[in-house]
This record gives sequence, C-alpha cells and structure tokens, in this order.
Amino acid sequence: MRKHLITLCMVSGALAAAATPQQAPIRDLATVAGVRDNQLVGYGLIVGLNGTGDRRQTMFSAQSLTNLLERMGVSVPPSAIRVSNTAAVLVTATLPPFAEPGMRIDVTVSAIGDATSLQGGTLILSSLRGPDGEVYALAQGPVVLGGYMATAAGSSKTLNHPTAGRIPNGAIVERRSPAAVAPGQIQLQLRKADFTTASKIAEALNRQFSPGSPIARAVNGGAVSVTVPPEFRTRETDFIARIENIQVESRTSNRVVINERTGTIVMGSDVVLSPATILHGALVVEIQTNFNVSQPQPFSQGQTQVVPEVSIKATEERPKPVTLSNGATVEQLAKALTSIGATARDIIAILQSLRAAGALDADLEVI
Repeated sequence: MRKHLITLCMVSGALAAAATPQQAPIRDLATVAGVRDNQLVGYGLIVGLNGTGDRRQTMFSAQSLTNLLERMGVSVPPSAIRVSNTAAVLVTATLPPFAEPGMRIDVTVSAIGDATSLQGGTLILSSLRGPDGEVYALAQGPVVLGGYMATAAGSSKTLNHPTAGRIPNGAIVERRSPAAVAPGQIQLQLRKADFTTASKIAEALNRQFSPGSPIARAVNGGAVSVTVPPEFRTRETDFIARIENIQVESRTSNRVVINERTGTIVMGSDVVLSPATILHGALVVEIQTNFNVSQPQPFSQGQTQVVPEVSIKATEERPKPVTLSNGATVEQLAKALTSIGATARDIIAILQSLRAAGALDADLEVI
C-alpha cells in the first residue's frame, strides 16, 4: 500500500502595491436585503446502478424501495428485498431569489449509505424542502459524476469521488422563493464589508437621485439604507434597476472557483498575487507485505502456515521552490506549479494557503 503526503511551505513576501481603483456597478458590490438564496434539502433514491448500490446493512435503502413500490401497487416486505442497484442519497440545491414555478435549478446528490458508486444511476422523483418544511422543488434525472470506479477480479480503480454527483437542471421549482423587500425603504448589503465603499455608494446615490436632500446613508461598513424617492414609490423594481447600474469607484473582487471532487480550478487570468515563495515537497511512505509459506518437516505433526513479512520504506523528495515576482497572476502560478509536477489537488491546497496568508486577493468558491 502506498500513501502520498504533500508537504507545502509558503513564505509570503511584502504585499503588492494597492490596486488602482476601478469603476464597478453597484450590483457587483452589493445586494438588496431580503433578496437572497435559500438552501433546499431532500431525501431520494437512485436506481439503475451496476451492482454498486447500498448493501444489506443499509436498512433504510431497502425500506425506501419498499415504500416506492407500494405506492405503485407492488407490495413487498423489506426483508425480502435483496438488490444492489439502488442507493439512498441526500439531495441538495440552492433556490435563487424570485424563482418562479416552472424554473429549473441544479441539484447535488450524495450517498448516505454504503454505496460505492453512483455511476449510471437515475434519481427518482424527490421533494426538496426549505427550512420551513415546505416543498419548493421536485428533483429527478440522471446523475453526472466527475469520476468513476471500476472493479474486476478483486482489484479496483477509483477516480475522484464517485459517491457524489450533480444533475444539471434536475429540479423544477414548484413554489415561489421567499423574498421580502420593505416598501418605501431599501437596504443594500455589501458583498464585502468596507466603510469606504459603503460611503461612496451612498454618495453616488445621493448625487444621482437627490442632490438637495439625501436619500441614502451608510449605516455601517456592510449596509447602506436607501429611501425610495416619491416618483419611484410605485415603480420600486425600476428604481432598484437604476441603482444596480450606477458606477462606483471601488476595488472589484476576483473569484477563483474550485471543485475539490474533480480537481477542477477555474480562474481569471488577471487575478494578481503578492510576492510569495512556495516550497513543494513530497513524502512517500510505501508499505509492502509479502506472504511466505512455512512448511513443516515430514512426519513432524506440524501444520502449514502463512507468515506475513512487512517492510516499510519512506522516501522524501527535496523541496522544489517556486518564486513569483510582484504582479504575478494565478495563471502564471498554475503554470509554474505544473512545471514542477504539482497536481490539481496540490494547486488547490496552495491557493488556499495563499488566500489565508493574504497573498491572493480573490474569493475562493468551492462547488
């Protein structure tokens, strides 16, 4: 058995000079209070697996299949069911604001039993509920995995995580998402709290709509309170649309999207790093077990026994340094790390360390 351990050491240099402020629309800097995403969760059953589903010890999977068949007019006791092509999963989704019935959203399924792979499976109609217990969406469809598992003759090969997957547009919204906006008053919530940005947003709104009597004020570094002008009292949607397009001087936040299950990294080429030095090394621990047969002497009344011999070997590679100059981008970082043999998962860990050290000025989003 071989176990890989990647040891990372990162030393941050002086921070880069502050980025030049840019003009950004308010919609990129703030959201309207009450207009937010809502998390949904449900329980479902995936069928059509090729013998990689839940085993006998996962009782709730057999019970779920029994309940499903009973609703279809087939009565079978759970103790009589012996199938390995089904798997019990938790289904999760994010309901966007102002979602209307009939809209489709993506869902994620994750095995909760002892299924080894969801490859080739289909999710049977499952209800997705919000924190209030109400059903907001119904999910069904084939599962798309970012990996696979293959077995033959006692050997197996696994790529990424085959026990979790996604169903693009797999759920249909059945109920409007809750969104509350107080009439006559709007509160903008900054995506990233900053007193300077909040003050500039208030100034821009007052300059645009009411130079004489201010209608906006910065409550704190994370919120701006706005009073709807009389001419927009019956057209608040138009007023919010006008607000979203107003340009404000601010430092825009970049984003790096990471999919840990598949080792995928998506980033803009203009994401800038501060000066940093990264040391990349590898420690390999190899454990080998050889089985030797101990044969007794003839007529000695002894028994043949299998004696295992275990040998442990540890090797450590010399660290491979990567030095980035001031103004280097994430794209250059990825190329440099790839050149020294770093994998996608190594790069993900390094990006997280750079973000924690303050050398990466971007938001990390894990999907």
